[in-house]
Amino acid sequence: MSKNVFGLDLGSTEIKIYDKKSDKIWSEKTVLAIEDKRTVIAMGKEADDMYGRVPDAIEVVYPMKEGAISRFDNLQFLLATLLKRSSSYAKGAEYVVAVPTDVTEVEKKAFFDLVIHSNAKAGEVNIVERAIADGVSLNLDVAKTKGLMMVNLGGETTEISVIAEGGIVLDRLIKVGGSHLDQGIINLIKRSQDFLISKKAAENLRKNFNVFTDDSGLGTMVAGRDLITGLPMQKNITVNVVRASVKESLAEVLEGIYTILDRTPPEVRKSIIKTGIILTGGVAETVGIDRYIGRTINLRTRCAPKPALSVVKGLKKIINSEELKTLAYSMIDEGYRWMR
Repeated sequence: MSKNVFGLDLGSTEIKIYDKKSDKIWSEKTVLAIEDKRTVIAMGKEADDMYGRVPDAIEVVYPMKEGAISRFDNLQFLLATLLKRSSSYAKGAEYVVAVPTDVTEVEKKAFFDLVIHSNAKAGEVNIVERAIADGVSLNLDVAKTKGLMMVNLGGETTEISVIAEGGIVLDRLIKVGGSHLDQGIINLIKRSQDFLISKKAAENLRKNFNVFTDDSGLGTMVAGRDLITGLPMQKNITVNVVRASVKESLAEVLEGIYTILDRTPPEVRKSIIKTGIILTGGVAETVGIDRYIGRTINLRTRCAPKPALSVVKGLKKIINSEELKTLAYSMIDEGYRWMR
């Protein structure tokens, strides 16, 4: 009986898993709630909903930070628990793990180590650059393309990548993502209105408003705390305030795109001008963000279908194609063999 293969996209805010045998993709929040620094009492969305609402004895932990593994053991426990939810889970399975490109080799190997040294007793672990998986998910011929620009707008980071002839020509990881956009909304409302709202309220404002397309100036009532009186209250927050904050937070991303384009070799840049910029990642679901970036950069920009699932869908294609499997590679070397 053939061994199963899992594809893993370990995001800062969400883990996405592809199970080859069941041909299913599922996801869960990358978060745990730990009591007395020892006992995991909740994980995933349940733990995320506990943020800011628990006593000091309970810590809500996010084991990924800005694209890198910050709490190895916690993430390993979370991943193992999620994998066991699959009816086709068994020790000895193969894994293909998406990793960011613009990180140190130590950080990249941490993704490999997370699986190879886990209780899953992986039969084989290969990694693939996240930008490559993004491109594959869109049925783009990444091995032959003369030039593609992928911008993955994630939960805590944005990865800007230029792909040509099957490899990464340029890549930059910017520590700006959905959580930074939400914090920017909190900060602007706090500064301008002496009103403090929660992280969840800021996220809802960003996701529920048509930030880049709604010119009505309308608002919505949001619960929070008046910083003058200290009392809880509700206040009307307009789309204009949220838009101003989101644009301010995205400024570093736009600057990064400009910088990468300037550094791109002329022939590759010529191809990018023809194909445009492709947006993936959860923040790319923000209505109108493609038009905003396109107008600002003066380059055609489009969003991938279901951009939050782009990487894991690319892993699915790589796992199921003999030709595309060559895009994934192992990090096993002499220094790793004795550790098995």
